[in-house]
Amino acid sequence: MVEDFSLHKPDDRTPGGNITAGALSRKNLRTQLRAKRLALTPAERMAAAEAVAGRFSEHCGNIRGYIAGYWAMNGELPLHILQMRLSAQQVWCLPLLLDDGSLGFGSWRPGDPLVSNRYGIPEPDLQPGSLLTPADMSVVLTPLLGFSRVGQRLGMGAGCYDRSFAFRKLQAAPPLLVGIGYSVQEVDDLQAQDWDVPLDAIASEREWLQCRR
Repeated sequence: MVEDFSLHKPDDRTPGGNITAGALSRKNLRTQLRAKRLALTPAERMAAAEAVAGRFSEHCGNIRGYIAGYWAMNGELPLHILQMRLSAQQVWCLPLLLDDGSLGFGSWRPGDPLVSNRYGIPEPDLQPGSLLTPADMSVVLTPLLGFSRVGQRLGMGAGCYDRSFAFRKLQAAPPLLVGIGYSVQEVDDLQAQDWDVPLDAIASEREWLQCRR
């Protein structure tokens, strides 16, 4: 397993080491973070995927049930290594975007049929009536554009994960919400919105960050 290297570039860092949101609008912050993510090399992405798979095994390897991942797009940290290392008691699932903008989930293995949703993201070819619900998941691995060390997540702006897991603001895990990203996506002073659902933990190539218990 690749351990604790940094993908930060010197000119990307504030004195504290991370992007500072400051007066940036969320739109501008997303643009900057997307560019930083896309600038990573294929070798850096694969090394990060290996490291995150190891961290997941260490912290979640004994959790049974449905593990919700995502289909990596536009430079998101890939999860294929993590998926291949799931235990026999863990079932890999992918999200499906529903008409109301919330998420359902379906189990998926390589070779199972896929269709593209309205954003062009592959998802299992399943009927809505056969889907698992967000509450059925044991662990949810969420993609992100930015994160803070207290568990705030900056997504693409559609609100699908916040809408789907709003119930976690009122109750403890499960599902355990784990943000997946590169260390260059860490942001200082990421202000929470009323609808934001905090993450329980964040896994990057550098560390497993426990955000709330």
